[in-house]
Amino acid sequence: MTALAEIKGNAEHKMTQSIEAFKSALQRVRTGRPSPALLDVVQVDYYGSMVPISQVANLSLLDARTIGVAPWEKGMGAKIEKAIRDSDLGLNPASQGDLIRVPMPPMTEERRKELTKVVRHEGESAKIAIRNLRRDANEAVKRLVKDKEASEDDERRLQDEIQKITDKFIAEVDKLVASKEDDIMAV
Repeated sequence: MTALAEIKGNAEHKMTQSIEAFKSALQRVRTGRPSPALLDVVQVDYYGSMVPISQVANLSLLDARTIGVAPWEKGMGAKIEKAIRDSDLGLNPASQGDLIRVPMPPMTEERRKELTKVVRHEGESAKIAIRNLRRDANEAVKRLVKDKEASEDDERRLQDEIQKITDKFIAEVDKLVASKEDDIMAV
C-alpha cells in the first residue's frame, strides 16, 4: 500500500471512529422515550473501583416511562440507587425489593429545546473533529510532496478524495443531528 493510500485510509478510519463516538454521545441525550443506555454514564463503586451500572445490574424498560435496574448482588442496590441519584441526569430512583425503578419525568417544551441545542453542539464538535482529521491528512500529503515522495498531481487528487470523504461524514453528522432533534421534539 502506498503512502498516499495509507493517509487516505487512515483519515477515513479515524472519521468513522468520530462518527461512532458522536453516535454514543447522542445515545446519552434523552429523548421523550426512556432508554437503558441513558444510565450508561452512571458509575457505581464496586469493591473499590468505579464501573458502569450495566456491569453490576440488568437494565430494562418496565414501561413507557420507567427504567428497571435489577442488581446482580444483594448489597449493590443502595449503591446503585445513590449513584443514579447523584448523577447529573436529574433522576429519582425508588427501590421496590430487589428492583430499582427509575421513573423518567415528562419533558417540558423548554427542556426539549435545551436538548436540541445540546445535540447541535455535539454535532458541531463532531464536525470539528472530522475537519481536523481532514487538515491532518492534507498536511501529511503536503509533507510527502515536499519530501519528493509524491507529485503535485497526486497531492491535488488525494486532497479532492479526502474532501469528498469529509463531505460524506459531515453529511452523516447532519443527518444524525436532524434525526435526534426529531426524536426529542416528538411528544
